[in-house]
Amino acid sequence: MTTSLRRLPTVVAAPAPSLGQVAAALASRRSAFPSYEGTRASATSQPKSQNIMWSDSLLSTEERLKMTGCKGATLWLTGLSGSGKSTVSSVLEKKLIERGVLAYRLDGDNVRMGLNKDMGFSKADREENIRRIAEVSKLFTDCGIVTLTSFISPYREDRDRAREIFEKDGLLFMEVHVDVPLDVAEKRDPKGLYKKARSGALKNFTGIDDPYEAPLNPELVLKTHDFTVDECADQAVEALRKCGVAIPQDPI
Repeated sequence: MTTSLRRLPTVVAAPAPSLGQVAAALASRRSAFPSYEGTRASATSQPKSQNIMWSDSLLSTEERLKMTGCKGATLWLTGLSGSGKSTVSSVLEKKLIERGVLAYRLDGDNVRMGLNKDMGFSKADREENIRRIAEVSKLFTDCGIVTLTSFISPYREDRDRAREIFEKDGLLFMEVHVDVPLDVAEKRDPKGLYKKARSGALKNFTGIDDPYEAPLNPELVLKTHDFTVDECADQAVEALRKCGVAIPQDPI
């Protein structure tokens, strides 16, 4: 059973290694695992720059988990605009942190205001938007954070590529379909986007003039029109527990 960040064992600090000792340790790891070098780079695309080399950590994902007690995971919430992705992930993030589980929410609109501010909503931009956030989420997951991504991510192929980024390194990826009928999402219309799309003022809007390809085999389906937001968050907590993420029953 893993522990939360608030229950970490006391660690006695060892003398700081020299640069030579660190270099020797990295060389030893590469020698012990010759097929490891380069595998951490994305399997779905090749970097534009050629004169680069992956810099190995002195800790494997398993060693980090053993030391910190924090098992990382990514819950990839996908669904129509207005389905409740951001609302559920906000409540879920709070529940996890209240229970001592390190969690962070990556919301689609928020990410487009920073990291992906150069991305629009064409098919090519949507693909690159998802690729970038998958790579960021993978790093979060590798260091032991439960990462909650809230993106429409309408194309099945893009979500499958995101999954591949995690699974090739043995990291936990859970596709969560926040599933509501289009008419329910349109009635909610929290941003007024459906109204704009119906009037023709907004183009390439998912569900109206751009397709949404629903997941075929998601790890979890949340129906926010049948359950409360709190109940949906609790369903996600239980799904994480079943996958080995230690989450206390009550807030700390």
